[in-house]
Amino acid sequence: MTQTQRTSPLHQAHVDLGAKMADFGGWQMPIEYPGGGVVAEHTAVRERVGVFDVSHLGKASVTGPGAAAFVNRCLTNDLGRIEPGKAQYTLCCSETGGVVDDLIAYLRSEDDVFLIPNAANTATVVQMLRDEAPEGVSVTDQHEDYAVLAVQGPLSDEVLTALGLPVDHEYMSFEEADFEGTPITVCRTGYTGERGYELVAPSAAAPALWAALMEQVTQRGGLPAGLGARDTLRTEMGYPLHGNDLSLDITPVMAGSAWAVGWEKESFWGKEALVAQRVAKESRVLKGLVVTGRGIPRAHCAVKDAEGTVVGEVTSGTFSPTRKEGIALALLDRSVSLGSQVVVDVRGRDLPAEVVKPPFVQVQVRAS
Repeated sequence: MTQTQRTSPLHQAHVDLGAKMADFGGWQMPIEYPGGGVVAEHTAVRERVGVFDVSHLGKASVTGPGAAAFVNRCLTNDLGRIEPGKAQYTLCCSETGGVVDDLIAYLRSEDDVFLIPNAANTATVVQMLRDEAPEGVSVTDQHEDYAVLAVQGPLSDEVLTALGLPVDHEYMSFEEADFEGTPITVCRTGYTGERGYELVAPSAAAPALWAALMEQVTQRGGLPAGLGARDTLRTEMGYPLHGNDLSLDITPVMAGSAWAVGWEKESFWGKEALVAQRVAKESRVLKGLVVTGRGIPRAHCAVKDAEGTVVGEVTSGTFSPTRKEGIALALLDRSVSLGSQVVVDVRGRDLPAEVVKPPFVQVQVRAS
């Protein structure tokens, strides 16, 4: 572990469990645990329940008079669409329309917004907001002040209920709760497609919360899940990963994330460039690939049409534990239609695939 790497408040718990650790966004995080690894952890989340430590995710607060209005002038989505107590997926873009980061904004009040960016981009997002903040609005980096634990899967409600934590609030809404005398935030969000919750707790309270969650999860046949399973789960749902499917070179228009843009807003970072790209309809767009042969597509593999012409590039590729075949997200020319047969160049070997619209799996999420 390098000196610059950060560790989660739960680092020792992962070490004690024998987790395979690796660098993720500058943090030493668990990739998988003994006793089955990625496939077992993935299946536990799809069929029962899993608990993830995602404390590497950033945390930042924007507070002061008009804080929400200020954030709304910067980030893509329209905070005016939601009310306090709700969370919103949004994007921080450059002036050229590229994605600096994608993040979740928790609207606490018109004067208080809590942000959860990605690990590697937190400092950049915080600095961009600080540079633009009006007098009286403070932007505070709280990256190491809080832990984030994700409980995901069909039995996630049972796990939280057993600990006296709130469930059944609407998707993308949050409630403040108490765990052993410590205030925590329980938000109905997740990155797996399954019903689930993300718990934001002070770092000091994280070990006790993790232990309590682990007891309830394992009682129900669930497992702790690492970032390996988190990646296969999100890929099955077609959810983009910053650095792969979103980047300074891959805009929301290209990534199929235009729904997270408040196009009618007067301003947000990158609006002019994104509007122009949306109107031009010339850029490649993100679509899904299901492999029809034996093999697994990987990021940066070229995608070719039946004539051998390169028509795109894989941005994320993996083996789907649910489908038991290779799947991928790829930036493809607009001329490539759904249902088209293409080939993925995997180290010089042509792997046949069909172009599809994600998600790659259908999940049954009980509505609240």
